Amino acid sequence: MRERLVVALVGLTIAVIALYAVPRAYMVADEIHGTVTRHTEHSADLIAVVLTERSRAGSGTSDDDLAPLLRDGERLVHRDADGTVLAAAGATERHAADITVTRTLPDSTVLELTRTGPAVTERITGAVMPVVLVGLALVGVAVVAAVVLSRRLAQPFQRLADAARQLGDGTFALPPLDSSLPEARAIGTALRTSSRQLQALLHRERQFAANASHQLRTPLTALRLELEDLTCWPETSPAAAEQLHRALGELDRLSGTVTELLDLSRGRRLDRLVPVDLALLTAETAERWNSRARPDGRTVSATGPRPARTGTSPGPLRQILDVLIHNALVHGAGDVRVRTHDAGSHWALTVQDEGARPADQRIFDRHVTTRADGEGIGLAVAAELAEALGGSLTLGPSATTTFLLRLPHQPQPAPAAV
Repeated sequence: MRERLVVALVGLTIAVIALYAVPRAYMVADEIHGTVTRHTEHSADLIAVVLTERSRAGSGTSDDDLAPLLRDGERLVHRDADGTVLAAAGATERHAADITVTRTLPDSTVLELTRTGPAVTERITGAVMPVVLVGLALVGVAVVAAVVLSRRLAQPFQRLADAARQLGDGTFALPPLDSSLPEARAIGTALRTSSRQLQALLHRERQFAANASHQLRTPLTALRLELEDLTCWPETSPAAAEQLHRALGELDRLSGTVTELLDLSRGRRLDRLVPVDLALLTAETAERWNSRARPDGRTVSATGPRPARTGTSPGPLRQILDVLIHNALVHGAGDVRVRTHDAGSHWALTVQDEGARPADQRIFDRHVTTRADGEGIGLAVAAELAEALGGSLTLGPSATTTFLLRLPHQPQPAPAAV
């Protein structure tokens, strides 16, 4: 912004100076040329009178007689009627810009007085130079004024940019953004108003997350106690007890998910990275979902090199895989295959089924779903969790539905939210 202001102001100044100074310089040059011509004519008249008096007195004319009659930059030639030079003095070089005046004396001789081109040019330069110097001085003043003015105009907008970056980083207590510029003042007011609204919205969301977590934990705890009690009843068959133990595992996983989502809302989860074997984690997740898919004649399998170790947060990673496998079982077709491989710069996890590939990446937007009864939230949450882990979640290029999860080899934990 400052550079554009400087260029605009200096360019405008140069244009104004050029529009005034160039015609003025031509006018001055033409005026000086006319003045020099008149002075040369006047000098020729005076010299003609002197030479006429010498001719009447019977005195001849020599070069030495003409020299005292000249000034610097002049040339004087005295010729007879047939053009023979009787006497000459002064400069000898000729230039295209010479100003020459001739006078015919009573004795039919001719007087030729020339003001040389360099002398004329020197007079014109001396007259035009002040105009040029004034123009250059004005350009210099314009540059200084433009720099000072651009800094003063850009300073409030720089403060606004800093405030916007602080707001993006989660700092809602913005400094005062007053300015003498009405536009900057209006933007500052809007930013401070937006910061207060965002702070209030974030506070309400955190309160809701905390309340929802608390309300969920209480019935989950009660349900877990009931299930544990049922496993201890004598009337409970071994098969039912086994199913109850599986249900307890799922209940523990649900409780852990609630805790992790609450931590995610507070920005504290990703600071706790632990070593994870991706191949083992995907195998366990696939086995858990395989028991649900088997009654429908479908399978969920996982393959990958072992060990496939990285540092990540296993809870959110399991949630991503759960969303992708659930999406494949509900919206896809055929068997579901989870693959893990080292892509060199990152770990690549794919979840593929045999259904038709969605049209584009908008499937990861919230409230976008392929089913009328869907919420369109699961894939959006999975994509956000992938970004929080330092990776990404996209659609693969294959013809069937393939979700590609990229995870870094050495992830950098995201900074905690303020």
